[in-house]
Amino acid sequence: MKKILILLSVTTILACNSSKEKQSTIKTTETVSFASKNNKAEKMNETVPYEESVMILGKANRAGLQNEAFKDWFGPGYESYNPDSGVVEKLKPLLKDVQITVFMGTWCEDSHREVPYLYKVLDKTGYDESQLTVIAVSEEKTTPQGFEEGKNITHVPTIIFYKDEVEMGRIVEFTIQTLEQDMLDILSGADYKNPYSE
Repeated sequence: MKKILILLSVTTILACNSSKEKQSTIKTTETVSFASKNNKAEKMNETVPYEESVMILGKANRAGLQNEAFKDWFGPGYESYNPDSGVVEKLKPLLKDVQITVFMGTWCEDSHREVPYLYKVLDKTGYDESQLTVIAVSEEKTTPQGFEEGKNITHVPTIIFYKDEVEMGRIVEFTIQTLEQDMLDILSGADYKNPYSE
């Protein structure tokens, strides 16, 4: 009887581990490498399990956001947004030599709304997408690589605009007017305050 009980316990443990291994192979991590400034390969669009699906943690790009797991919000959000063409024209010269860093969550509804809109506005302006850095964070607003450290990321999305490595301003969680108008206010030096400014 004791041997049967031990045998059943071992079988159960092995079956559970086998099941976990199967699940981990189903939820694979998608990575794309690219060369950074110091020629070190970095992971891009790395996914981890999240609820019934996955989320990206770390650096991301448009291709990662167009992944099957995010198709319900990225494509429709991008297609549905019609930025003000007059504001877009004013943005074109102001975006020259501006770097943009976006902290977002692929799990976050505000990011689902604003990030596709941002891509649409940037496409309309002809923005050099190599100047755009997208960082996908966890619900705790962190990444395994620590990309958020020192950036004061309290809400997502946070869209930060830099010129000559100096922050010009940021849009935090949602816009005050429209995305393109808030961008214009920041880039033109207007007195812009995001909803969480002190």
